[in-house]
Amino acid sequence: MTPLQAATRETFWTIGPVGKAAFYWLAAVAILVFLYGVYARFATYARGSEDPRDRLSNLPARTVAATKTVLSNENQFDRDLYAGVMHTFVMWGFLTLLVATTILGFDIDVYRPIAGESFWVGDFYLAYQFTVDAFGLLFVVGVGMAAYRRYRDRDGRLWGKHTSLEDDAFVWTLFLLGFGGFVVQALGIVGQPARATETVSFVGMAMAAGFRWAGLTTAGAEAVYGVVWWSHSLLAFAFIAWIPYAKPFHMISSFANVVARDEDAGARLPNVPADLDHTNAESLEDFTWKELMDGDACTKCGRCTDACPAETVGRPLDPRDVILDLKAYRESVSDDPVAGAGGGRSVATDGGRATDDAATDGGVAGSAAVNDGGTVPIVADEGGVIDRESMESCMSCMACMDACPVDIEHLTSFTKMRRQLVDEGAVDSNLQDVFQDVMQKGNTFGESQSTRGDWADELDGVEVPDAREREVEYLWYVGDYPSFDDRNKKVARALARLFDEADVSFGILFDDEKTDGNDVRRIGEEFLYLELAGHHVETFADCEFDSIVCTDPHSYNTIKNEYPEVDFAEFADDPMMPFDREEPWNPEGEVDVFHWTQVVEELVDEGRLDLSGDELDYTVTYHDPCHLGRYNDEYEAPRELIEATGADLYEMPRSRDESFCCGGGGGGLWTEHDEAVKPSEERLREAVEDTDAGADIEKFVVACPMCTTMFEDGRKTGNFEDEVEIVDVAELLIEAVEAGS
Repeated sequence: MTPLQAATRETFWTIGPVGKAAFYWLAAVAILVFLYGVYARFATYARGSEDPRDRLSNLPARTVAATKTVLSNENQFDRDLYAGVMHTFVMWGFLTLLVATTILGFDIDVYRPIAGESFWVGDFYLAYQFTVDAFGLLFVVGVGMAAYRRYRDRDGRLWGKHTSLEDDAFVWTLFLLGFGGFVVQALGIVGQPARATETVSFVGMAMAAGFRWAGLTTAGAEAVYGVVWWSHSLLAFAFIAWIPYAKPFHMISSFANVVARDEDAGARLPNVPADLDHTNAESLEDFTWKELMDGDACTKCGRCTDACPAETVGRPLDPRDVILDLKAYRESVSDDPVAGAGGGRSVATDGGRATDDAATDGGVAGSAAVNDGGTVPIVADEGGVIDRESMESCMSCMACMDACPVDIEHLTSFTKMRRQLVDEGAVDSNLQDVFQDVMQKGNTFGESQSTRGDWADELDGVEVPDAREREVEYLWYVGDYPSFDDRNKKVARALARLFDEADVSFGILFDDEKTDGNDVRRIGEEFLYLELAGHHVETFADCEFDSIVCTDPHSYNTIKNEYPEVDFAEFADDPMMPFDREEPWNPEGEVDVFHWTQVVEELVDEGRLDLSGDELDYTVTYHDPCHLGRYNDEYEAPRELIEATGADLYEMPRSRDESFCCGGGGGGLWTEHDEAVKPSEERLREAVEDTDAGADIEKFVVACPMCTTMFEDGRKTGNFEDEVEIVDVAELLIEAVEAGS
């Protein structure tokens, strides 16, 4: 037998029988502690309320999809190549070392006793050693990359009020495990001359050469090997036992979170049951098991914080801190022995706030919650776990959710807390006025519904039919702002002229159209939303049409994604619900719902607007509306329409799924905030300063009436009136059509 065929090594070199027994005993203890911790964690989630979504349906397919997402690290690579490479090295290195350890354990404890020989020899052993060295090196490099980013500047998104010693312990434990494994290997090579030709262990051989150069002899290596081997083993056992009790648990909870994700989360909010005893966020028991698991899945990476427009402009909202504040409070009041064991909790025991930053991030958990088992409100003006102003700062733009690599559903929890504020009457007075206007007048402007269709009076030669009186192809839901706001009436007229030019059969509801309810719902007024949804689906039922087309992406989202989710039968006996309907509307999607750009894009493709593609020569940029882009993944239709006019389109640095919110969502259209700069001002600055065309940008193109309103305001307050013009895609298109006629 050649040396290569006989290649192997003694696993427990210099470790005697007592040492082996101690090793197996400690391994068993570590695994039992680990298993109990995992059980306790998931038992905690089980105490959460039932989730309205069936998150475990088709579990095998969900698991396969989650495995692909996690193993490919695709979410980590999104927007951050460095983090993607770093996480890939760490994860694949860790998994490979775990598998390698499992293989060795199987050989020693199962195969050898049965077969009487080892398969861990020869070519297999050499391939094993090379693989372990290669992936072990990637692991150490990845951890080194993580440490470099964390400690290089000691600021940025990785640092915040929840940063604690547990984060340091996690990074350095991983590093010591990876590096320590190579040290053990190198000492074994120095102390065992038979392994002198084991060149496949290239990292171990290099370190062994370094040890010999430093004067380490064979006898010296043998003398210190046991101490180093035990140090490495004890650290590994401690890490295994520690996993369920601290940050390392994200390795399990994050995967589970991805498995349980709702692909439409945020775009369709969970419904509120008709149960009179139902509360939204009065206590932790109101949160679902998935919402509780979100807290443990959070890795504190801060991607959501970086993406959040509210945090960017200085509003008191940090989406990461909200999720972790809820987790910290849960741990502080939980009777679960696992809770809080990881350290780094933000809940103070001094009767005050967790950190100095808590005053601006809404993370307040009183000492009573920790010291004597008392509780504090989940969300409140003062003394709550989460501050009211923090929730009212949310623009419901879903940037946080889109940026999160582990599918935390921030908006679901945020809306739950906003619903609680509405239940308690603790909302901004401006929002109360909006609710009142919608309840009494049917629109957010407080105008008479009889004037809702008056915008069409100034259309010369274009008839706007009544969809209640004739059959049409498209039922056009115009929306509040195009109906009542003078600036947006121009957009409605432009779109009507486009429909007419293309000979589209369309009609509107006139005074039977009310506020769609999308933003009312995201502010937290769930029952007003239900009334609006009920009114509209009853009105739809009385009309004859093929499809619905919406001017506003907000309307498009809620009619398409949320109206079909309403269980009208559950509210059939509720005297406060002014509709008589028990069947769901459009549950199978038999009625198509479109944003107008999707419809007109098809008309342009069919040549029904007679555009040659060179009518206009403007230099423009385009802003992706949150409800059209992130909510509904429609990015191409508006761009193709802009390009069809001949305009030269330049993309902003933050575009498509990274688009920066105008500030109007989630009630921002109706409220004032203490912020360093308005989101609309920041977005316009980006258009004229950071876009490749820079100051040559002539028109800032939008496809949402709310965006038009916010940017027209930002254009004035930010002193951009002489630099750029705000136009809707419809206005650009009709100008091109008229230029070509």
